[in-house]
Amino acid sequence: MSDPADSQPKPPQAQGVEAVEVAAGESVTLPVVEETARIDKRAVETGRVRVSTLTETVDQVLRESLRSDTVEVTRVPMDRTLSPGEVPPAVREEDGVTIIPVLEEILVVEKRLVLKEELHIRRNSADEDVEVPVTLRKQRAVVERVSLDGHASVQIDPLSAQEKTP
Repeated sequence: MSDPADSQPKPPQAQGVEAVEVAAGESVTLPVVEETARIDKRAVETGRVRVSTLTETVDQVLRESLRSDTVEVTRVPMDRTLSPGEVPPAVREEDGVTIIPVLEEILVVEKRLVLKEELHIRRNSADEDVEVPVTLRKQRAVVERVSLDGHASVQIDPLSAQEKTP
């Protein structure tokens, strides 16, 4: 037959725990211990970054329309003597032509105002397409990641790479 104490359920055993028998009326003090964990952070240098810029030049031809104005001057002889008290003609414009009177005083027995000539000025406009070669500069950033052992790996700025794509 088996021992009746073996048939009773046993409390679960914790790791590193000793069982102590205590007699009736006897007291025992058991220390209760708890472990705690603490996490600390510290900065560790795993590498460095070097940033530089490169300037590239791009040759381009710029196209633009330029306007130039020229004038044509036609001298129209008048040789008309103004009557006494007549108002000298003023600068005027007729049919897109600016007319500038040229006056001269001549000495006769009496002084008279003579309209010597008129200058007729006609404005002509012309458009001209021109192409001018120019050199443009553009900078892009180059980032180098440098590890602690001194090896560098180059990374090009993604925005600069996008700008290059047409």
